[in-house]
Amino acid sequence: MTVETVVADGVLRLRRPDTRWLSTGWAGGFADAPAAFNVSVPEGWERTDLDAYVTERLADAGFTGAEERTGPALLTGVDMRHARVARSGSVVAVATAGVSNPAALPMDAPEAVASGAGRASESNAVDAPDRPGRGTVNVLVWTDRLLDDGALANLVAVAAEAKAATLLAATGFPGTTTDAVVAGSARDGEPAAFSGSATPVGSAARACVRDAVRASLDSRYAVGDVALPDSVADAKYGVVTDRETEVGEP
Repeated sequence: MTVETVVADGVLRLRRPDTRWLSTGWAGGFADAPAAFNVSVPEGWERTDLDAYVTERLADAGFTGAEERTGPALLTGVDMRHARVARSGSVVAVATAGVSNPAALPMDAPEAVASGAGRASESNAVDAPDRPGRGTVNVLVWTDRLLDDGALANLVAVAAEAKAATLLAATGFPGTTTDAVVAGSARDGEPAAFSGSATPVGSAARACVRDAVRASLDSRYAVGDVALPDSVADAKYGVVTDRETEVGEP
């Protein structure tokens, strides 16, 4: 049994019974549930009762199963018409990508800030609140292999790395202020001890996340309806990590 993707009323459902999920998003962590969700929120959205809001949206979309609601849900300001799915080997990845709130990480922070590379620094990050309505790059990745909790957590890291590499190449930013990843593993699948980049699971995940994120970016920005910001200064929201650290030997 493979995973199923359905979009209804601004909600994407990634469904496969007997799956264990790990989410980095709101109310995240591990969960055993038949589905995970990606929910598009409207512009100007200001709800704070997130559990109630997600329940309402799933009901409006016709996803009313009590067991399904126990699964993770991500929120995004990106319309679900820009969602893209990539499949390879044992892995499926779904992505929605918006960069209205980029999070820049200059390699020489003081010089970058002095040159005006960013409109908002971490010191005034209140200008770029950590709310999913701003844009967000959400990635949901699933494998039909059985991973233990450590390997599932590593799959989150592999997906996040692939997301950052793809965004950096396509936009010049490694991420946004609200990115999130959900990873899922089939509980009845063939066991896989590891999920790193050199494994079949990790390699497929990297390729799927890369292609799904890139395709979603193309869908949202290539048509010209929305402009891709050239810098944080050009974005409506965003931050530059400009702080200095103390580095030394242990």
